[in-house]
Amino acid sequence: MTISRNSLKIKKKILVVDDSALMRRVMCDIINSDERFQVEDIAFDGEAAYKLLKEKQYDGVVLDVNMPKINGIQLLRMLQKDRIRAKIMMASTDTKEGAAVTMEALELGAIDFIEKPNNIAFLRTDNFKQRFIELLQAVTDSRQTNVMAGTPESRKKQEEQTRKLVDIVRKSAPASGSGGQKVVAIACSTGGPKALQSVVPRLPAELAAPVLIVQHMPKGFTRSLADRLNTLSKIAVKEAEEGDVLENGQVYIAQGGLHMNVIQKNGKSVISYSDEPPREGVKPCANYMYESLMKSNYSQIVCVVLTGMGADGTKGIVNLETAKKVHVIAQDEASSTVYGMPKSIAATGLVNQVTGLDDVAQEIIMNVGVK
Repeated sequence: MTISRNSLKIKKKILVVDDSALMRRVMCDIINSDERFQVEDIAFDGEAAYKLLKEKQYDGVVLDVNMPKINGIQLLRMLQKDRIRAKIMMASTDTKEGAAVTMEALELGAIDFIEKPNNIAFLRTDNFKQRFIELLQAVTDSRQTNVMAGTPESRKKQEEQTRKLVDIVRKSAPASGSGGQKVVAIACSTGGPKALQSVVPRLPAELAAPVLIVQHMPKGFTRSLADRLNTLSKIAVKEAEEGDVLENGQVYIAQGGLHMNVIQKNGKSVISYSDEPPREGVKPCANYMYESLMKSNYSQIVCVVLTGMGADGTKGIVNLETAKKVHVIAQDEASSTVYGMPKSIAATGLVNQVTGLDDVAQEIIMNVGVK
C-alpha cells in the first residue's frame, strides 16, 4: 500500500486567544479553512491561555490585546518572565491607544499583528482572510519567538558602542562639508518593528544623512512606531509628513496607507505622498520610495533591506541603480524573522554587504559618516 506524502502532511497547531465569541469563530473558521493549519485550542482570556502555554506547545498563537483577568500585554510579560516560548500574532485595533499597545506587544516579542476592522462584515471578506493567512504563515515559519526585549543595561552598552564608532569615523573619515550628498533608505516588513529597534537607536544624532523608512503597516500604526523609536533613540525619529524637507540626522517613517516619495522643490529634497493602489500587495511600498530617489539631488543612496515577506524593495533598487550610485546592505538569513525581502534583493547580485541585524547600524554609519 502506497501512502502519499500529502496524506501525511501535518497541520500546524494554532492557539486562538480572544474574549469575543464572534472573533474566535471568525478566526477559527479562517484558520481551519486552510489545509496548512488547524485550531488546536481556544482560550477566552490570558489566564486560560497561560495555563495552556505552560502545558502544551503550539506552532503559532493568535492573541487579542484587550481581555478580562489577564490581557495580551500582561500575558506576553508573564511568558517572558517564565521563559515560555511562543510565536505570537496579535489581533489589534487601529485606535490611537490600540496602536500604542500594539507597539508594546511587538517590543515584548509578538512577531506581527493583524488589524481588526471596525466593520464586522469586513472580517469575512477575501482580503481579510488572505492577509490573515499570509501573516499566520509568516509567524509560524519565522525564526523569532517572544525573546526578551532589550534591557536598560543593554541599551546603555549600545549607546557606548555607537559613541565609540562615531569618534572613530569622525577621525578617520569626516563627512563632507557640503552636506546633502547621501541618504539612507530602509525597507522592512514582518519582524520589522523589532528589527528597527536594533538599528535606529544605534544611529547617532550626528549622522551625515537623512534616513527614510518604509515599514509595511496599516494607517494608524506608523505614528506609534515612530514615537516609540524616538523615545529609544538619540537620532530624531518622526512619522514623515507631506512637505517635510529632508535633513541630516533625522529619521522619516512612511505613513501607513500612502506611498512615500522624495521630490525636488526649490532645490531641496521634500517628502511627498501619493495614493496609488497597493504595489507588491502593500501600501506603503518601498519600491516607490527607491524609484523617487532616481531624480533626487543625492549622489549616493545607501539602501537597506531588512526582514520581511515578499520582494518589496527589489524592483525599486534595481531601477534606482540605473540612475544613481547605490550601496546595498541586506540583513542575513540567520537574523531575519522572515527571509523574504533580503533574499530577493540578494538574488539580484546588487548587494554589497550581507550582515547580521546587530551590525546594520554600524555599516550605515561607516558608509555615510557623521557631521
